[in-house]
Amino acid sequence: MTSKTTVKTLLILGASGDLTGRLLLPGLAGLLASGRAPGLRLVGAGSDPWTPEQWRERVSGAFAAAAGTANDAGRGALETVAGATEYHQLDVTADGPLAELLATLEGPIAIYFALPPHISQKACEVLRREQIPAGTRLVMEKPFGSGTESAHELNKTLAALVPEDHIHRVDHFLGKATVLNILGLRFANRFLEPVWNREHIEKVEIVFDEDLALEGRARYYDTAGALRDMIQSHLLHIMAFLAIDAPATIEERDLRDAVATVLRASSIKAPFADTTRRARYTAGTLGERSVPDYAAEDGVDPARNTETLAEVRVEIDNWRWQGVPFILRSGKAMGRRRKEAVITFRPVPHLPRGFSGVDSPNQLRIGFGPDVLQLDVDVNGPGDIFTLDRASLVTELNAAGMLPYGEVLEGILNGDPLLSVRGDTAEDCWRIIEPVLRAWEAGDVPLEEYDAGGAGPAAWPTAVVE
Repeated sequence: MTSKTTVKTLLILGASGDLTGRLLLPGLAGLLASGRAPGLRLVGAGSDPWTPEQWRERVSGAFAAAAGTANDAGRGALETVAGATEYHQLDVTADGPLAELLATLEGPIAIYFALPPHISQKACEVLRREQIPAGTRLVMEKPFGSGTESAHELNKTLAALVPEDHIHRVDHFLGKATVLNILGLRFANRFLEPVWNREHIEKVEIVFDEDLALEGRARYYDTAGALRDMIQSHLLHIMAFLAIDAPATIEERDLRDAVATVLRASSIKAPFADTTRRARYTAGTLGERSVPDYAAEDGVDPARNTETLAEVRVEIDNWRWQGVPFILRSGKAMGRRRKEAVITFRPVPHLPRGFSGVDSPNQLRIGFGPDVLQLDVDVNGPGDIFTLDRASLVTELNAAGMLPYGEVLEGILNGDPLLSVRGDTAEDCWRIIEPVLRAWEAGDVPLEEYDAGGAGPAAWPTAVVE
């Protein structure tokens, strides 16, 4: 059974960090402004010696955009939370201070670990079950651990503190609208299911290319890279939702069981020089802004050979998908922002003689922000009725009413684990990519280069976009 305890206090650890200011607080603002978190108290904690005024200024600044569009009740809710919030400087890895703070807060509490994985692990290790107030929820950012072994140890540590349904492993890429759009498309259309398999689909590509560079995140990103940061943490789950068999319901147990089944069947096969690629951006231009070479960015250690663009070919060894490549790609400082899944169908077995023009495989595109569905088909004309031309059928999908972190926080506060990642699948995602990481560290796959603001290496399978 999934509990439905309402959270009274949101405690953010790492409150002075980038994640909190850039994503968490704006997401919370949208939730508060819409009236979906009544009576919530916000508490921040961090290692920086911030004054109460500094913290309130950060909160008020992050709430400003939502306040500008909120109604009177929404603005009132934002002002109430911002006015009553407090900040505590503490070392979360020390034995005692975090437990002492928890004892002073009204429960149930959601503890949001907006911290690097190894710090989150240490913070949980110094806590004991009896120090955790009843109903407490533990919220962990991805990447969850730093590998299969560390993820397993973190799972054991968390399980000793709270039940599994009180653990939220956040995947902000899995917004509720994104997940339900995929599931609705997959399972509400009779014409798709008969062709959603290896007999009719040639390949599936999932691409998340950003037109942003490092943007001051070197401390985290240079130790992660594109493979850990995006493919392991997010794109493998999008792949699983595209590949699952129909669950009986869209309740969290049925859905997460289906996802786990796909990921257990997934792997990246050796030799990794054939199935994976990596690259790093050099100096270039993004819009009107000059971007330095990644290796010259502040906080970067060039010797780490951190990739800013990664591509892997995943195989799902089951009846439905045997032999169909799932190509996952993510990159930074790209000239074109591209967030989509592209399903390419196999060519028709025979085109009657007499038609001219290009008969190319049909493609179905599912965009993630903006959420757009596009089906590319070959049709006759215009002009010569015997000439085939490409036409696109386009429709907008249901967009989220909140920022991604607003959706995440709503699930946490309401006790809904649907969009969080279950412990076993968090470990499986590491299992899938760890052999690739070892091969890259050994130098088995060359680190290529591409200009910032460009399209990436031209020889990659995902490089050409029609």
